Amino acid sequence: MAIRTIVWGENIHEQTNDVVRSIYPDGMHAVIAKALNEHPDIEATTATLQEEEHGLPQGRLDQADVLVWWGHKDHGAVSDALVERIAARVWEGMGLVVLHSGHFSKIFKRLMGTPCALKWREAGERERVWVVNPRHPIAAGLPEHFVLENEEMYGEAFSVPEPLETVFISWFAGGEVFRSGMTWRRGAGNIFYFRPGHETYPTYHDATVQAVLRNGVTWAYNPQARYDAIHDAPNVPVESALEPISERGPRLHQAGEAGYR
Repeated sequence: MAIRTIVWGENIHEQTNDVVRSIYPDGMHAVIAKALNEHPDIEATTATLQEEEHGLPQGRLDQADVLVWWGHKDHGAVSDALVERIAARVWEGMGLVVLHSGHFSKIFKRLMGTPCALKWREAGERERVWVVNPRHPIAAGLPEHFVLENEEMYGEAFSVPEPLETVFISWFAGGEVFRSGMTWRRGAGNIFYFRPGHETYPTYHDATVQAVLRNGVTWAYNPQARYDAIHDAPNVPVESALEPISERGPRLHQAGEAGYR
């Protein structure tokens, strides 16, 4: 069964900036989806900010195995209701791949619980991406490092939680370094952040970057059944306890009551 993947793109710079339009005439999301569809096990479609419900109604999210997210200019335009729907799906097991400036997206900050801030400079610098975890599935088939001749610099410190794993570290011509590929798990969902992808450079046309994206999606995919019970908070009555117990004090809630949220 194919890994049902949605590539979400903000789709603003492609419409308003001539340089970005010349590199990605059909949008960055289209280039990313095309690269993902080269993998025999991935079935990638697209969604954009401008669509109704930003292209991600509940029914579509319910069917998604992995969501790939690129945003930059208007993170605030993404509805809070959608952010909560996506977070719920990640907790239930949907994978999430967050790209480049998506570090400031509402959904990434919601799941990280931190500012997700960093240093940056837009100067078209050389970026050397080092594979520091060569046995990780996201690094499968990659050389020990690869170079992007022109990229925006992101520099440490990156205010995210300590990752589950660090896969890539980047060095930039100006001297800064950055943890460019990190993973986390939230509930049953796998999250991968991958740094390269500034819109004024052809990063998503790069064959190695495309390989990372395919590896990232297949890693983020959770083949287990959807974990709906993660939202449950059952009130277990005394008589249902695994071992015999007696009620020993006053209580606020009645047996079996749902409680407050």
